[in-house]
Amino acid sequence: MTQVTQVTQNKPAYADVVDLDRYPIHDLDSERGQALVSACREELGVTGVCNLEGFITPSAVAAMVALAGELKDKAWPSDRTHTIYFEPVDETVPAEHPRAHQVRSAKRGIAYDHIPADAPMRRLYESDDLTSFIATVLGKPVLYRSADPLDALQVTTFRPGDELGWHFDRSEFSMTVMYQQADKGGDFEYVPGLRSETDENYEAVQRVLEGDRTGIKILPSAPGTLAFFRGEHALHQVTPVEGSTPRINSVLTYGERPDMKLNDLTSELFYGRTSA
Repeated sequence: MTQVTQVTQNKPAYADVVDLDRYPIHDLDSERGQALVSACREELGVTGVCNLEGFITPSAVAAMVALAGELKDKAWPSDRTHTIYFEPVDETVPAEHPRAHQVRSAKRGIAYDHIPADAPMRRLYESDDLTSFIATVLGKPVLYRSADPLDALQVTTFRPGDELGWHFDRSEFSMTVMYQQADKGGDFEYVPGLRSETDENYEAVQRVLEGDRTGIKILPSAPGTLAFFRGEHALHQVTPVEGSTPRINSVLTYGERPDMKLNDLTSELFYGRTSA
């Protein structure tokens, strides 16, 4: 009995959230942990994305879907146009230029400060193990959870007609967790490495915005999948949702700075308020 109790006590607080048999993020120094990191790095190098199916347990997925329903009155409904950089339109460039081009985003976002402390994904997000795992895979000496009280972790619902227009993330990295797929549509499309820290690559970006689908990839998104990529350099969107089943997912935000937050324009767009 003592041995069983000890094993239970040694389990991470999120042991019910992650399939630790497949993904031992709590034991990265072990042979299995190092193999996991190596496999993730290899996938990132080949595809530009690390996509881990079954990372989140079915029970945790079901709990998050139920939570999204319970908190639906807290979800901020947004339906607005914006630039792909989440910045004001640049009126000094032609209308077709990426800095002037506008897209539509419509979704319902439940902010971090509405998600209960005992919610499965909040417990996982706030664990140092997950942060260390992501940092190790990305080769970062240090990685911080977002300091934004609204956007650090959010639950997003896309109902019929909702979509997320083409954009670059303002954070260095973001993670997505899928809970529920739409009947049709709601595909996560992306173009990896379309810009860099030294090259905005406006010509290639403009071609995508004008309908060129060369280089566009679709991220598989079975419920329970954890995926991460460098969203500040990969142009990405969620296509319009069709059917009666909403698309439900979370975005977990990290960065290399401890003070990372949304700007007020983006915060107002997705949450109807600012963090100030």
